[in-house]
Amino acid sequence: METTMTRAPASEIESATASATMHKVYRRLMPLLFAMMFFNYLDRINIGFAALDMNHALNFSPAVFGFAGSVFFVGYMLLEVPSNLLLHRVGARRWIARILITWGAVAAATAFVFNDTSFYTVRFLLGVMEAGFLPGVAVYLTKWFPERYRARAVGGYIIAGSFSAVLGGPISTALMTYANGLLGLAGWQWMFICEGVPAILLGLVTLKAMQERPADADWLTAEEKQWLESTLQAERKQLGGDAHVSMWRVAGDIRVWSLACLFGCALVGIYGLFLWLPQIVKGLGHLTNIEVGFLSAAPPLLGVLGTFIISRSSDRTGDRKKHLAFVYGMSAVAIAASAYAPSPVIAYVLLCVTGLFIYAGNPLFWSLAASFRTGAAGAATIALINTIAQFGGLVGPWSIGLVRNATGNFKFALVTIAAFLVVATIIALVMRVRPSDDAAVEERTDDARRSA
Repeated sequence: METTMTRAPASEIESATASATMHKVYRRLMPLLFAMMFFNYLDRINIGFAALDMNHALNFSPAVFGFAGSVFFVGYMLLEVPSNLLLHRVGARRWIARILITWGAVAAATAFVFNDTSFYTVRFLLGVMEAGFLPGVAVYLTKWFPERYRARAVGGYIIAGSFSAVLGGPISTALMTYANGLLGLAGWQWMFICEGVPAILLGLVTLKAMQERPADADWLTAEEKQWLESTLQAERKQLGGDAHVSMWRVAGDIRVWSLACLFGCALVGIYGLFLWLPQIVKGLGHLTNIEVGFLSAAPPLLGVLGTFIISRSSDRTGDRKKHLAFVYGMSAVAIAASAYAPSPVIAYVLLCVTGLFIYAGNPLFWSLAASFRTGAAGAATIALINTIAQFGGLVGPWSIGLVRNATGNFKFALVTIAAFLVVATIIALVMRVRPSDDAAVEERTDDARRSA
């Protein structure tokens, strides 16, 4: 009787095991994923800082620069789904390492572009080599983080993009300023080299440090492995397990198109704004490159704060839709207001407010995308959603360049971004995130027929 009275309830034991397990998983995986995401985002946006000198050196017009920013997404979209299906086949560890090594090499090679054609070619190849990285990491997280921990986990590495933008400005402009002329290369060339090589090194580290699934982790106890594997398996079973789902069914899922269109509209703002942010800030006054770098750091720094707050609130309430609508709605209001601000200082403050909200939707998007299906179907679903959504990357940078060419300022470009964010807000409010009853019954019937 005494022994029974002092024994902890099973639920408390499981809770303690869950807490200890997820603490270890987070501590082990997040630093590596954070570093990957940091350089991934830096190698996408550093052309914005390079443009402060590169555009003049190579005689690139705003339209040329905008098209180069957008053509990246052509290569990215072409290879996104095949890349994620290959990741599922060969394993996340090896495929993510391959992506890191090849994208790092191409990013460093951007230092040697010499005209608009070579610039377009390298940016296209960067998209090809990087394709599948973000959805691949999202799939990888489904093997380690149960649903109730996932938004915070996604937020834990997604904020690296914000930190990349925060530190990328000072780092990039410092390299451009102080390495200029070293070994006969311009500062912007050294910037591309120094920021591309770390991705190659991270790819080599990934092969050594990353495990494919919890059962392979020697840093978890047998009890922790068992709890994590069983919890994840129960979630996979609830979502249909690893049952085959055709690409036609994935493509016919209205949730895929709703979420893809929502995020695509958001990406018009995310990439359109932040690829051009250094030049927008430069246009607010007579600033040096170093000053532009530091001022460009504030909006994404506030984005880190927004990501933490919104991700925790979303996990606590279990809501994704209303949180997405809130962050994109607030972003639309702030960026539209910045276009008509009465002074450069107020315009800059409103751009900072935009940064506070616009990044916070990323972990919510990836959490939703990863919750639709699991296994190969999950990989295909995430890849298809992200592929469709990249129309935002195509539209954003190029359209701003064209508007900038036509008007000589960024006012109408910022209003255009705000309009896309309003559309994202509306979609977030009305979209369905659970399968329809008919679709769920059809999938269960198909699974039963295959089993028989």
